[in-house]
Parts: sequence; C-alpha cells; structure tokens
Amino acid sequence: MISIEFKEKLDESLEIMIDDEFNKFAQKNEVICNYLSFNFIAKDEEKVVGIINGHSYYDEVHISDLIVLKEYRNKHIGTQLVKKVEEYYKDKGFENINLTTYGFQAPKFYEKCGFKVEFIRENKENSKLNKYFLIKYLK
Repeated sequence: MISIEFKEKLDESLEIMIDDEFNKFAQKNEVICNYLSFNFIAKDEEKVVGIINGHSYYDEVHISDLIVLKEYRNKHIGTQLVKKVEEYYKDKGFENINLTTYGFQAPKFYEKCGFKVEFIRENKENSKLNKYFLIKYLK
C-alpha cells in the first residue's frame, strides 16, 4: 500500500531523484532541462543585507525570492540583485526571466526593472493578494 507523508525539507538523495527524473523526462521529449539553482547575496562588509534566488530550466530563468533587509531598502540593492541575475544569464541562451509577486509586494519595482506584466490573477477578497506574473525577455 502507498503512503504519503509531509516533509518540510528534502534530503540530498530526494533532490537528486527529482533532478534525475526531470532530466529523463525532458530527454525523452527531446528537450534539455538544464535545471540549476542560483543565489546572489548582497553584503555590507560581512553582513548579509539582501538575497535573490531561483532556478534556471529549459530556456527560462525564474526568480523565486528577492529579500532586502528593511534598513537597507531604497538603496538600489534590490535593483542591483536583479541586474546581477540578468547579467549572469544574458548570454547563456535563455529566452526570459520570469517571476510572480503579490500586489502588496513589488509589482511596481519589477516594472521599473523592465519586467512586463503578463497576467494578474485577481483575489476577489483582498486586492493586496492579487498575484502578478511578470516577464523580461533576454533575447
């Protein structure tokens, strides 16, 4: 009988299994998966003040998280982190960088960085939770 359990964090062997299976399925469909994680960290001296992370796969780059400590906001650190991702992936054959953000978070910030809104999933009860899907083409 099959059982299903919840795990907050996967161990390395399960991460490897996921990667292997993604790659096998992509190869079967004659597509290159190219799944890699990325992390760029902004520091003030030795103090971490901002992080951007995500994944590249197939022909796109996905930003998962962008965090800047409150006392370091409005100092262009977020913009610098986004630019680092763009610079890193610019000439590596990827078509676009994409992300999602909520209305209360940073849709205007990403638009200032050159991202275009593709779609907004409206939350009927709380517009702060409208989910913005944004993209920036690299080619």
